[in-house]
Amino acid sequence: MRPDLESLETAIGHTFSDREILERALTHSSHVHERSKEATLPRADNEQLEFLGDSILGFLISEELVSRLPACSEGRLSKLKAHIVSAAHLYGVAERLGLGQYLHLGRGEEMSGGRFKRTLLVDALEALIAALYLDAGIGKVREFVNRHVVGDVAVNSMLSMDHLPAVLTDFKSALQELARARNLPLPRYVIVREEGPEHSKTFTIEVRVGKDWVAQADGYSKKSAAQNAARLVFEQWIAPEQPQTKSSL
Repeated sequence: MRPDLESLETAIGHTFSDREILERALTHSSHVHERSKEATLPRADNEQLEFLGDSILGFLISEELVSRLPACSEGRLSKLKAHIVSAAHLYGVAERLGLGQYLHLGRGEEMSGGRFKRTLLVDALEALIAALYLDAGIGKVREFVNRHVVGDVAVNSMLSMDHLPAVLTDFKSALQELARARNLPLPRYVIVREEGPEHSKTFTIEVRVGKDWVAQADGYSKKSAAQNAARLVFEQWIAPEQPQTKSSL
């Protein structure tokens, strides 16, 4: 049985004046699709809130890192941010809040363990951040993000740069943030080639940032190939003295 939302509000530290926006943040599209067959006015899903929450989260984390670490280089700040906004880290935040138990899911997602899926929980967390912003404003969201998402552990455990390569997985986001910090064009990704049978393809993707920064990498999916290519350019910027190597699949 789905627990009362008051317990979630207690964990968040805010009682919603608009409970409907909180319900929407917790509603997966699978639930809406099922309801649309049964009701004239289905509940809206959380996809737009997720979009808004992602942007708010990125801004607040950047703000907090610059405030806490005024002497840090842009490269270190980008690595820290990439870790904190990574799906692995946000999944842990969502789990600590027990977010999965509050979700509205369709039967299919419910049966397939949707309450424990990383993607669904991360999306719901970002939607929750947007709902909190719409209901209470940026100050309340800042409190929530600094307490639950950034936290002392998240920053302190990352200040040793020796730990970063193991936890940094979203190189596309990290490269994008670094390009912005250096006032360069955003990275552009192009599929160079696809090889192999349909069920086991290898993709080669090229990433280019401005005129001078370019790399190609392979992967068993377009997403992994793009991440591998982004990693090559990112590592050239962060450690230019290290020779570039071919990215693995």
